[in-house]
Order: sequence, then structure tokens, then C-alpha cells
Amino acid sequence: MEPQRTARYYYLKLLRLKGDPYSLARGVAVGVGVGIIPIVPLQTLIILILAPLLRGNSIAGILAGLLISNPFTLLPQYYLAWKVGKLIYPVEVSWSRVQETLEFAFAGGNSATFGDRLAAFGHLGYEAIAILILGGLILAIPLVLLAYPLSLRLFLTINRKRREKHILS
Repeated sequence: MEPQRTARYYYLKLLRLKGDPYSLARGVAVGVGVGIIPIVPLQTLIILILAPLLRGNSIAGILAGLLISNPFTLLPQYYLAWKVGKLIYPVEVSWSRVQETLEFAFAGGNSATFGDRLAAFGHLGYEAIAILILGGLILAIPLVLLAYPLSLRLFLTINRKRREKHILS
């Protein structure tokens, strides 16, 4: 599927969710926050743990996470997290090493198992992983602060329109 079609598909699925607008917005905020942190193999699991703890909708969180973190956004997202993380935690680890690991992990051929791909991240070293996660956490803060009020407004509007349509029918 094309990147625009994929994004639109998940966006429309998000719009069709029913439920409490506040819960849906909290789920979106969790999904956006976790989705921007470069921890791809664990994102869904973390969303499924955090969303209920924060009284957010898990499905909204997963869909928002997929909109933020998908095969089309991974490389730019990791690169941005790398750049931001390097500003805070300046150690000498080259981006080319991280890029090689990402290419192996996400396109490493059919012979690479999930364990091989996960182990590739372990070979990056503590510093590189710390830089990526720190950069992702810093990027997550403003995105979550934007995602919650914007998605709450969106879901309140959708809810109001559904009620109006129901009254008219």
C-alpha cells in the first residue's frame, strides 16, 4: 500500500471508533507518545499496558501508534530521535552504525529470525540505544501535549455530530 493510503486507512479507522471522547483522546495521546519512542518491537505491548492504566482506549492508542510509527516513518523518526538524543547525550556513536542495524532489523531478508533482528539492536550498545530512547522521549513530550487536546476536540466534534444525526433520524 502507498504511504498516503496507509495513513488515511488508519486515520479513518481512528475516526470510526466509538466510545468516550476523553478515553479515546487519552488513548491517542498514549499511542502518539509511545509511537515516537524508537522501541518498535515493544510499542504495542507498552501501549496495551499504559492505555488502561491511564484510562485511555487501547485501540485508539494502537491506531495512533501505527500512524506515528510505521515502515514509512521509521527511518526519519529514528534519525530525528538520534539527532535530538545526541544533543543531550553526546557520545561518539556513528549514525551509519545505527542505520545498518535498522536496515538489517527491518529488511534483513527472510533468513533473519525475530530473535536475530532483536539481537541486532543489542549489538548497537548501551550508548546508541540510550541516545535513541532519550531523543524519542524528548520528542514525545510536545507531541503528546498536542495530541491530547487536538484529538479530544476531534472526538467531541464527532460525538456531537453523531448525536445530532441520531436526533434527526
